[in-house]
Parts: sequence; structure tokens; C-alpha cells
Amino acid sequence: MRIALYEPDIPQNTGTILRTCACLGVEAHIIEPAGFPVTDRAFRRAGMDYLDRVTIVRHASFAAFEEWRRAARLSLVLLTTAAERTYTDHAYSDRDLLLLGRESAGVPEAVHRAADVRLRISIRPGLRSLNIAVAAAMVAGEALRQTGGFPSTPDTLREANIR
Repeated sequence: MRIALYEPDIPQNTGTILRTCACLGVEAHIIEPAGFPVTDRAFRRAGMDYLDRVTIVRHASFAAFEEWRRAARLSLVLLTTAAERTYTDHAYSDRDLLLLGRESAGVPEAVHRAADVRLRISIRPGLRSLNIAVAAAMVAGEALRQTGGFPSTPDTLREANIR
């Protein structure tokens, strides 16, 4: 499973998503340009203490990302408030790449057209959207549940976390 961020513009959300990726063993992709520096040094200065535990792949543009994605034969799953289907109605594959747009603007129409699947999270009427890091965690959790991709945890540790 992989999570890609399209031109992220809030570093705290990106840091939270990278931490989620580290904890769940999910590869992270950042499609530039971002609204802040996306170097390892900048992430470390921002307190990203899990940086050495996450695989981050940077793409200079959406065109470069698309070239890489197509060569890797991955399915692009766009999370968008404009989708008809909900994320719980999708059958995920370990070849899926979950794409989240900019916090301030989502993704342009060309990115919508490039997506193989568009999914949304149902929320109460009158509310705009969830925080992007929360949305990423919710959908990644469902995708990992369906594909059996959660990291293995010995039963004793699992029991200790429940108590």
C-alpha cells in the first residue's frame, strides 16, 4: 500500500501522514511542488522523529509521478469530496496508491481524470471535509484491513495494547 500527497501545503498534516505511514509500514510519496521544504533536513527540524522509519519517494511533478506510477502498474485511488463512491465500498488491492490533494485546493481536473478510482468519506451535511491526515488514516486502515497489510504484531504485544 502507498499514500501519495499532491502538492501538500500544510507541513503539520504531512508530518502526521508520514508518521502514520511509518507506523503502518506504508510507503509515502510527495508530489511537488509543496508549500514548504520537503527535504529530510526540514522534516527533522520540524520534529519528524519517525523519518528514518518511513520510505519517502519524492516526485518533481505530477507528470513525473504519473510516469513512475504507470511504469510500476499501480492503480491511482483519489480521495476526493467530489466522488460518488465511498471508501468503504471499494475492494482494495496491494497495487493501490491512495492519493490525497492539497488541503487548500484538492487536485486539478487533470488529476481527477488520471485517477482509476475516486472515493469519498461520508460526513454530515453542511460540513466541508475531514482533516487530510485523519482521512488518510481512515482510508489506509480500511485498505490495509482488506488486503491483510497491517504490520504483524505478536499476540503478547497485541494483548498488552488492549489492556
